[in-house]
Amino acid sequence: MSALPHHKIATLKIATRESALALWQAEHVASCLRERYPKLQVSLVPMTTKGDQILDRPLSQIGGKGLFLKELEQAMLAGTADCAVHSLKDVPMQLEQGFALAAIMQRASAFDALIVRDSSIKTLMQLPEGARVGSSSQRRQVQLHALRPDFKLLDLRGNVNTRLRKLDAGEYDAIVLAQAGLDRLGFSDRITQVLTAPDFLPAAGQGALALECLSARADVAELLAPLADHDTSICVQAERSLATALFGSCQMPIAAFAELADGHLRLQALLGDDAARQFVRGELSGRADQAQSLGMALANSLRALAKTQGFTNQAGSQASTGGFS
Repeated sequence: MSALPHHKIATLKIATRESALALWQAEHVASCLRERYPKLQVSLVPMTTKGDQILDRPLSQIGGKGLFLKELEQAMLAGTADCAVHSLKDVPMQLEQGFALAAIMQRASAFDALIVRDSSIKTLMQLPEGARVGSSSQRRQVQLHALRPDFKLLDLRGNVNTRLRKLDAGEYDAIVLAQAGLDRLGFSDRITQVLTAPDFLPAAGQGALALECLSARADVAELLAPLADHDTSICVQAERSLATALFGSCQMPIAAFAELADGHLRLQALLGDDAARQFVRGELSGRADQAQSLGMALANSLRALAKTQGFTNQAGSQASTGGFS
């Protein structure tokens, strides 16, 4: 519990998407703020983004991650909201001018989860030949192809509840979703298998919540800053640095996962190419204060591997290539 900062913001309006998961995340942030600042009045400003309205095409075909931010950012510019809550994996690597991430909160699970319709199946490898697996993520599809080239991969759109309904209706034999979203909405019991590193790498920033505000709103940034988690911030800095260096977007399959222990940072990543039906992956380690440079260095390594489709040996790194069909 803390006193309000010296500028004494009395009320804070949080912009959020209207999906069940987004509302849960925004209310979680609101609860953290109310606990820390008992006198602060916090309210949610729910809204629908363009990304929520276009449900019949993969995100890579409709404009990328920024479609989930635009309306929320417009609300901040208009003064109808003071900040916004996002799943960090949905935040573009470069924000629009005038906006900043005030805090990255403690990460939940970074990993993906497999949900299978047939309860007798317990793992990805137990799915039958030619199983229909739903995911609109190119990153997930690349890795699923690598593990099981026989799968019939189908696009899957909609919020968590909608995707689960489609699975239960028999449109898919299995689907892959972020574990954090399932846990937050109380669907942990639906998880068949958690797909963990190094076999299956998540999106950069997956599992972490990002708090965004206007760059000019130092008062809001000061209010939100205590919600930041030090270790998570370092890990996602490395992951997003790599994705930025690779011009990461929904057009390119990129996976990244960083772990921090005793000041030692380990970054694993994957870069896929749908056209060539191949992928490259690598790993680098370094100090916690090298997060950004570590991400850039591994990006350079992956880029070189992708060009040669071979192996590289350099101090502090391990890399390999693989194929998918």
